[in-house]
Amino acid sequence: MSSSFLTSPFGVDLRPGAPPMLRAEAAGGALSWAAEHRERLRAVVAEHGSVLVRGLGLRDAAEAGAVFQRLANGLMAEKEAFASRRTYADGVYSSSKWPPNQPMCMHHELSYTLEFPGLMLFACLSAPTEGGATGVADSATVLDALPPALVDRFEREGWLLTRSYNDEIGASFAEAFGTEDRGAVESYCRANAIGFEWQPDGGLRTRQHRSAVVRHPVTGRRCWFNQIAFLNEWTMAPEVREYLVDVYGADGLPFNTRFGGGDPIGEDIVQLLNAVYDANTGREPWQAGDLMLVDNVRTAHSREAYAGQREVLVAMADAVRLADCSPTVEVSAR
Repeated sequence: MSSSFLTSPFGVDLRPGAPPMLRAEAAGGALSWAAEHRERLRAVVAEHGSVLVRGLGLRDAAEAGAVFQRLANGLMAEKEAFASRRTYADGVYSSSKWPPNQPMCMHHELSYTLEFPGLMLFACLSAPTEGGATGVADSATVLDALPPALVDRFEREGWLLTRSYNDEIGASFAEAFGTEDRGAVESYCRANAIGFEWQPDGGLRTRQHRSAVVRHPVTGRRCWFNQIAFLNEWTMAPEVREYLVDVYGADGLPFNTRFGGGDPIGEDIVQLLNAVYDANTGREPWQAGDLMLVDNVRTAHSREAYAGQREVLVAMADAVRLADCSPTVEVSAR
C-alpha cells in the first residue's frame, strides 16, 4: 500500500471545525496515486461529503487536470457562470475571479441550473499567505438548523435568481453562455427555463425560478441546496452594494435573489443564513499540492478572503439533473 491513510487504523482524520482529511504518500506521483485509490477516495466523499487530501504534491495545471480526469466520472463545461474564470483545459478552470478582500460565502456550485455538478474538485498550486481557505458545510445539517417556518416557505415558493449582465461587473453574457450570438443565448434560455429581456444598452437581464431544497440523488436526504445568500445583495460588502445600486439601480444589480413568489429577501434573513453556515463550517488553510473533493449537493463550499498569491484550480464533474433531485417547485422563467 502506498498511502498512509489506507494503513492507518484511524482512517480519515475527522477534526471539529475542519474538513475530513487524508494524508497521502504518493512516491509514485499524484496521477498514479489517484488511479490506485480512486474508488476509496470517492467512497470517503460519499460517506463524509468532502475530503482534503494532503501530501500529493500537485505541481501544475496539467498534472492537476489529469488527476481531476482520473477521479471524476466526466468533467463538465461551465455554463451560466456568475464570474469569469481562466480556462486551463477542457473542464479545468481557475477559481472565479473575485476580489481577494471579499469572501465568497457558502453556496452550491451552479445550483440555479437544470444540470449541475455532483462533484467539485479543487487543487491548490499556490497557497495564500493569509486566509483563502475553501470552507465546507453539510447542507442537511444547515437545513436542520434553519427556522422551520423559513424552510417551509422556501420549500413552497422556491427561490428566484435575477441577473443583469454587462461588460463591467461579473461575467458578461458571452462568458456565461459561451457565445455572443443573441439567438443562441435566447435558445439556451428557453430550453433552460430562464426568462430574458435585452436592454437598450445591449445588456441582458434574466430571471429563473428554482427549488431551495432538494433530495440527494443517491441518499435521498433533504439538502439545503441553493445560492440564496451568496447571490443576494445583502451579502455584498455595504460599500460595494451602495456603489452598484448607485450606478445600475436596484433592479440592475449583477445578481440578486428573492423568494420564489417575488418578495424581497431581507437583510435579516441573509444574515441568519450566513450565520448558520458559519456555525457549521469546516475550514483548513490550503497548502500547495493539496487536493479537495466535495459532494456538491450534500456539501456547500465557500472561499474566505485572503492575502498573497492564491492559485486554486477547479473542475466540475459528475453531472446531476435537478429533475432527479425531487425539486419542490416547478422550474420556470418567472
